Formats: sequence, structure tokens, C-alpha cells
Amino acid sequence: MTAAPELKAEWSRFARERERMVEEQVIARGVTDPRVIEVMRRLPRHVFVDEALRDRAYGDHPLPIGEGQTISQPFIVGHMSQLLRLGGREKVLEVGTGCGYQAAVLAELAARVCTIERLPRLATRARETLEGLGYRNVWVRAANGTLGWPDEAPFDRILVAAGGPTVPPPLFEQLAEGGRMVIPVGDAANQVLQVIDKVQGGKRVTEDSGCVFVKLVGKYAWES
Repeated sequence: MTAAPELKAEWSRFARERERMVEEQVIARGVTDPRVIEVMRRLPRHVFVDEALRDRAYGDHPLPIGEGQTISQPFIVGHMSQLLRLGGREKVLEVGTGCGYQAAVLAELAARVCTIERLPRLATRARETLEGLGYRNVWVRAANGTLGWPDEAPFDRILVAAGGPTVPPPLFEQLAEGGRMVIPVGDAANQVLQVIDKVQGGKRVTEDSGCVFVKLVGKYAWES
């Protein structure tokens, strides 16, 4: 991650809030992966939200980013990133780019990130933010996320940042053998984080914890 000097000067203003976020919301709740912790300590979360909300960017809550969507609370970003067990060489698919914060975390932890956002204005904004921060290993596409990204498959890891009723078949098909997917599954109001490992072509599913995400919308999820 690189950025202009004036941006870095602004980041220092939020250094204390960022450190408090990591200590109280991430580490204290069980995130132990040192790479995830280090990334979240230095990544400027406030850059991904509207200027009017920047003073709340490091709080223990999601925030609106427009189009009826939200940036996930810091803990869930750290927790889902840890569940992926990234070593640094993986190709990752993210479904639900939103503002791009989770994609930036993944870009620091993996070799390549392909991220899909169904809402074009959010996709454009996320792309501009990520490019402004100097990321060159993230590709953003405005498309139906439940269809995945076939021409980039297979993926070593898949992270879905929206809740659907089931696991979309195209996403599991695009998961590499031995790969792992983390996805919220449930009804429109409450979901459970599922960790899905692809073993000999089949699913090995582990339920992690309850959560609440915006709805996963598309052909293999909710209609709207």
C-alpha cells in the first residue's frame, strides 16, 4: 500500500483510534493471526467512508456507504480474514466489494484479489479508493456476484460479504480443490458464518458464529 504524503499525514491523526480499534475490537475478541492484526493496525479505514463519517470510522459498528450498503464492523472484517487462513500466495475472490475496505485487507494478505460489486457506483468508488492507495493486485468488477468470476477461476479462497439463503453453486464450483470459502448463510435478518472447505470435490462445512449482513442479491440468492 502506498499513498501521497498528504494522505499519510491525515492517517496519523487517526493513529490512536486505529490502535484502540485493533486492541479492543479485534484482538480482545479472539483474532490472533499476526498478519491480520498488523494490516488492520495500519490500514486507514477512515479513507473508505464518507468524510462526514470519518470520526466514526474506527467505532464498533458498521457504517453506511450509500446504496443501502454498509462497511462491516472491524471485528467481522478481522474475523473473516482470519478464517480464510491466508498465507500470502493465494488468489482470492470477494463477493460484495462495498467500499473496498475488506478487499484492501485481503490484498495485503494474499497475492491477488478479484472483487465483485453488483452496484456500479459502489464498484467505481471502491476501485478509485483502492487505486488511490496504490493497490495493484486488486481487480474490481461490477457484476452479479452469485455468478462468481469464471474467467479468473479457480480461486484458492472466497469471501462473501453478504448473507444468502444457500451457498451459490457457481461459487463452490469456482473454489479450487483444497480451497476455503467463508460465507454468511441464513435468512434475510440473521445468518451464520459458514466455513466451507473443498475436499475431494465435496463440501466440508463448519458453522462458526451468528452474524447479520446485508442481503446477497443475485440469481442464486435473494431477488432484491
